[in-house]
Amino acid sequence: MATKQLKDIKFSVLDLASVAQGQTPADTFKNSANLAQHAESLGYNRYWFAEHHNMENVASSATAVLIGHIAGSTNTIRVGSGGIMLPNHAPLIVAEQFGTLASLYPGRIDLGLGRAPGSDQLTAMAIRGENFAAAEHFPQDVQRLQMFFSADNYTGKVRAIPGEGLDIPIWILGSSHDSARLAAAMGLPYAFASHFAPALFKTAIEIYRKNFQPSVHLDKPYVIACVNVVAADTDAEANRLATSLYQFFMGVVTGKRQLLQPPVDSMDGIWSYQERQAAMQMLAYSFFAGPDTLKNKMQAFIDETQVNEIMATSHIFEHSARLRSYEILADVFKKG
Repeated sequence: MATKQLKDIKFSVLDLASVAQGQTPADTFKNSANLAQHAESLGYNRYWFAEHHNMENVASSATAVLIGHIAGSTNTIRVGSGGIMLPNHAPLIVAEQFGTLASLYPGRIDLGLGRAPGSDQLTAMAIRGENFAAAEHFPQDVQRLQMFFSADNYTGKVRAIPGEGLDIPIWILGSSHDSARLAAAMGLPYAFASHFAPALFKTAIEIYRKNFQPSVHLDKPYVIACVNVVAADTDAEANRLATSLYQFFMGVVTGKRQLLQPPVDSMDGIWSYQERQAAMQMLAYSFFAGPDTLKNKMQAFIDETQVNEIMATSHIFEHSARLRSYEILADVFKKG
């Protein structure tokens, strides 16, 4: 297999809409719009949000609303979900929401679908109620969604208006072998959550590629790898900025979430050895570096995985530093 060069790889943004200490979700949304405009000017391919609930440090619970906000704040970049947790919603409602978005912003909306609740079990029960076991019907619900988008459903007794007949790309998101098999069987593009669940990444994309069935949607496998990126002008500064991300993941490990914290000079005394080990396992596919080191590490990752697209997420405390990080990453890809 021919080795891909960075300049041949598309690059995109996953915005987890993290809320920084001293700020509110309103500040987060303003920063997201600013970052999306910046990313568009830098040549990023798409800008996605992920559905999360009951997390004080993540403000992307109303994912479709945020997608509309960002699409309305930009002109050309694709905007979408990474992803909508389909078991939390009736497929018809998702079809109507994304049909509306695609009607407002034609040719720019992506619909990434996940099976997880995007929250803790108690919150999932509050969202799903009697449909708590909806995740078991995920494959069938994806098919129902495709039916609602199909122009052939115009004779159906239940129709998605708007939505019917619109070209809205559906992506399968996942962090397991099951999602890989489903994406392959349905002939859909696949986005893997390697930014927090790296353990099964290589085997999952291998399963996906090996079992891929061409469809009317896609003729050959297409893989997005989502990774953590903190770029700065020097390796040392990038590693300092990354301590905000370390503290974020420490909250994930301990269940003691807090607003995104400012960077520190050292994590010593902040996390325990066990917390560090658990967090670092989740952060296996993370790139904290200056431009030269970032280029070498990212090229090595492409050589190893042969993915089609990189989607970078960056928990960086200062908005200006986050903008700079995405500038550096874009430069790395464009120069190849």
